[in-house]
Amino acid sequence: PPHPGSLPHAEQGLKADGTMMLLIVGSKEPLYEAEFNTGAAKPDETAHLNQFILHSAMDMVDEAAENNPNMYLKVVDRFNDQNVYAYITAGHCRFLLLHNGNEEAVRNFFQEVYELYVKLLMNPFYEHDTPILSQSFDQRIHALARRYLH
Repeated sequence: PPHPGSLPHAEQGLKADGTMMLLIVGSKEPLYEAEFNTGAAKPDETAHLNQFILHSAMDMVDEAAENNPNMYLKVVDRFNDQNVYAYITAGHCRFLLLHNGNEEAVRNFFQEVYELYVKLLMNPFYEHDTPILSQSFDQRIHALARRYLH
C-alpha cells in the first residue's frame, strides 16, 4: 500500500513520465543510481523527482522487509502512475526501481541485477558497501533494463 503523505509534491501535479530509475542502497548510503529514459521527458527534468520518490520509499521498504521473508518485495509504494518495487539482498542491500510495468519483468530484472551485484562483490578490487563506479556494471544494468523493462 502507498505511504500516505510520503510524497507531498503529488498534489502539485508533478509527474515522472517516460523515465525509470534504479537505486541500489547499501547500509550507509546509495551505492548506484541509473535512470532509463523511455519517453519524451528529458532525464534531467525528472531526475530529482525520481530520486525523491525512491528515497521517500526507503521506510516502506524496511517495513515491507520486516513482514516478508522473500528477497523480492514487489510494490512497496506508488506515485501517480508509477510503482516503487523493492528487492533486498542476503546482505541487506536494497534495490529500488521506479517503474510502471509488468511485475514479472521487474522480478526477472531484479534477479539479474542481483546476479551482477554478487559478481561485483566477488571482485577483489571492489570494496564492499562503497559506491559502484564500474562502467561495465553500468553498461550491463542498462542492457538488462532494455531487455526487461522496455
